[in-house]
Amino acid sequence: MLDASWNLHHQNSVYGTTFYLARQQVAFAQMTTDLPFGKRHDALLGAALRYTQYDDNTPATATPDGAANAPSEVWLPGIFLQDEIEISARNRLLLGLRYDYNSAHGNIFTPRVSWKWAKNAQNILRLTAGSGYRVANIFTEDHAALTGAREVVIAENLLPERSWNGNLNYVCKFFPRRAGFVGLDASLFYTYFSNQIVPDFATDPNKIIYDNLDGHAISSGLSLNLDFNFLNGLKIIAGATAMDVYRIENGVRLPQLFAPPLSGTWTISYPLPKWRLSLDYTGNLSSPMHLPVAPNDPRPEQSPWFSIHNLQMTWKPFKSGRGAKSGGDFKSPPDLELYVGIKNIFGFYPREEIILRAFDPFDKQVHVDNPNGFTFDPTYNYAPVQRQRVLLGVRWKMF
Repeated sequence: MLDASWNLHHQNSVYGTTFYLARQQVAFAQMTTDLPFGKRHDALLGAALRYTQYDDNTPATATPDGAANAPSEVWLPGIFLQDEIEISARNRLLLGLRYDYNSAHGNIFTPRVSWKWAKNAQNILRLTAGSGYRVANIFTEDHAALTGAREVVIAENLLPERSWNGNLNYVCKFFPRRAGFVGLDASLFYTYFSNQIVPDFATDPNKIIYDNLDGHAISSGLSLNLDFNFLNGLKIIAGATAMDVYRIENGVRLPQLFAPPLSGTWTISYPLPKWRLSLDYTGNLSSPMHLPVAPNDPRPEQSPWFSIHNLQMTWKPFKSGRGAKSGGDFKSPPDLELYVGIKNIFGFYPREEIILRAFDPFDKQVHVDNPNGFTFDPTYNYAPVQRQRVLLGVRWKMF
């Protein structure tokens, strides 16, 4: 089997007085074939080639002296082999190995192993482990670098990020009487990062310093998702994640910014067929997270607990099925939906000054009544800065 693709992306963005103009094209091809290893094996061999060309108006695609433009061109050929082995009726083992050669960074090996135990269709346990890598582009992935509020400093030639990860996942399905369906999905995860590219907001309040981490970072935690489907049409989907994200740098443990230790989301849907209505209630909950602050900053170093709630009502004016006879033929009614909704029902709004010195975005009054030397800085934001919002909309499925 052969897969091939090509895409071209132009980006024209303006951040205050800072222009970000970029052009990227990616060509990709991959060929795979089955391998006849036996009845208990599902083996696959593949080869891939990716070509990426990227150019922008930032120092990322300039010569070291900044005198000329030097678009980035990366060739990434690779080969991979995987085999899913049926150990028994309940046990399967997947082994995989991939080798890539990055024209900018050299040889990259990424192994993978996965074990699946299925007691039956309702109880499945999976254990996976493997390695990965990622070549980051800080300007396209982290727009804080482009807000114009801080000077961007790239400390060295950034190396690809590497990770080793493990995941234990359990899926269970229940079918209680008179209740419909209940699904449970629980996961334990652990990821070790090396060469992680971390934006440093703390060293200098006027700079964002990008550098490979001199140490390592850890992301570990537990996630739990529940799915209830009742016979009366009521559906409830709820999920929660507890995680510990930090980095060790020069022997010091530092928390990850904008990473709440606890978070949760939910969706509750209920249909009213008699009136062709449906109600949807969604929301999220977030625990305090560490935030970037300046020296002598009056704002707290952590956000408060907060929750956002949304409500939407949808009406289908036409019944489903065949419509009235017209011109000798039965015609289906249009698949039309009208909806009204309210976002952030309770109007949560951050108490703190989310944008530091928002009245002076170009730092023209830094020396006026400003004993701490604060400068314009929008990087503190952790929640929506809009209160209640009403939505009206129409959906019309034509095909």
